[in-house]
Amino acid sequence: MIKINQAAWDAMVAHAEAKYPNECCGAMLGTTTIGSIAGDVKDVTLAQPLENAYSGAQGARYELRPKDLMEAEKKARAAGLDLIGIFHSHPDCDAYFSKTDLENSCPWYSFVVLSVKGGKFDHANSFLPNAEQTVAEKEELIWPKS
Repeated sequence: MIKINQAAWDAMVAHAEAKYPNECCGAMLGTTTIGSIAGDVKDVTLAQPLENAYSGAQGARYELRPKDLMEAEKKARAAGLDLIGIFHSHPDCDAYFSKTDLENSCPWYSFVVLSVKGGKFDHANSFLPNAEQTVAEKEELIWPKS
């Protein structure tokens, strides 16, 4: 399960809407409670917007620079947090985990996809890819409903 607090959620949605009609991307920082009754619980307390470094049309794809991800990891450690996962948006389509998303995923991160339709947030889903990057199961996602 992944839970996102209000400040992090607001930052994620604002970044997704601001980058529309392109895909946005960013890092989610927080803490993980291992082995609770509900299973592992990831609490996202900080969202770090990152630049979409994809050199092609950014309306259907994003790419993270390794340097930016390393900086997010450093920021997390300095704050006593972990890099929980990556978020990105899908402009004018649903929040699904595409074949490209799966091929470029990391099995140790959660991936939150935000659907932005007509420039406004519509819905979101979270996914956990397996170690072989052949399938990504949906993960329970809890965000503040405004």
